[in-house]
Amino acid sequence: MAITAAMVKELREMTGAGMMDCKKALTETDGNMEAAVEVLRKSGAAKMEKKASRIAAEGIARVASNAKEAVVVEVNSETDFVAKNEVFQEFVQTVADTALASGLEGGANGEDIEAVIDMNGLKELIIEKTATIGEKLSVRRFARVSGDCLASYLHAGGKIGVIVAANGASDDAAKEALTNVAMQIAAMNPQYIGRSDISADEMAKLKEIIIDSALNDPASLPKPILNKLIEKAVSEKLWSAEDIAIYEEKKNNMNFLFNFLSEAAKVTLAGLAMDAKDNYVNDKIFAGLVDGRISKHVKEISLLEQAYVKAEDGKQSVGKYLESVNKDIVVTKFVRFEVGEGIEKKQEDFAAEVAAQMGN
Repeated sequence: MAITAAMVKELREMTGAGMMDCKKALTETDGNMEAAVEVLRKSGAAKMEKKASRIAAEGIARVASNAKEAVVVEVNSETDFVAKNEVFQEFVQTVADTALASGLEGGANGEDIEAVIDMNGLKELIIEKTATIGEKLSVRRFARVSGDCLASYLHAGGKIGVIVAANGASDDAAKEALTNVAMQIAAMNPQYIGRSDISADEMAKLKEIIIDSALNDPASLPKPILNKLIEKAVSEKLWSAEDIAIYEEKKNNMNFLFNFLSEAAKVTLAGLAMDAKDNYVNDKIFAGLVDGRISKHVKEISLLEQAYVKAEDGKQSVGKYLESVNKDIVVTKFVRFEVGEGIEKKQEDFAAEVAAQMGN
């Protein structure tokens, strides 16, 4: 049977597959449209299997919501070009809608994702879109929030997706405020809602990290502690003669000393500081430095304590901003997905690849 352009066009409109794939499928099935659709589906499954080992680290996030719940999903493709494709974007929105309807919680590590893929023909749709788009597609993760008031924000076309929920108010002012908070989350990437959400174990780990980082950076230590370390290094000749000479020259103006000391001298000071770690932990001056750094870090990672990015004075916290809108607003949960985070991307050397192809 002769395969006409009209037949190819009809199959393309039905499946979204490429023109040559449609023509080939129709030729194989002697123009049988239903059989050709099945051929394309099987082709998609074969392509999925073939592409399974490839890395899909691009893609987009999309949001779906109703009056009380919202979900954000991340779906990956191999290239950013495909992520900008309308067909791919519609597919991702279908995934988001399916995840919302599932009632499952999901999570940042892909919990419940297989259950969602098995719903409402989504698995077959993934096969179809793989055939159509021609790249590995990966439905990576989704998460859900619920509350009296919901807001979402997609940044850079969906490279970052945020959903946030709050209780206590649901009027227009609360929704606008929560939308601003969603934008804050996208920009500043907080890890917790507030200080109280950080567990005792996490705080202890944070304190240990800050102590070690401070001791390993002698230049940042309080002057009394730093001077004692230097005196020990000089008196016990733990430094080279050259570094000792530099110190003698600069000791009346210590501000630039570390610009001239050798790396070996700096490492020696850090070693001395770490050796006396137990003593410094109980030192009031050092403890004050550590507490200050912990407080600063907590403000950076806690949403309500972060400086609100739209604050006119540059000082108002997110918590104070929400209070100024409505004191009853309580943020209960937020989710921030950044596409590709945690995925090791393949490093392409396109110049080398082109050169190799030309050589062949």
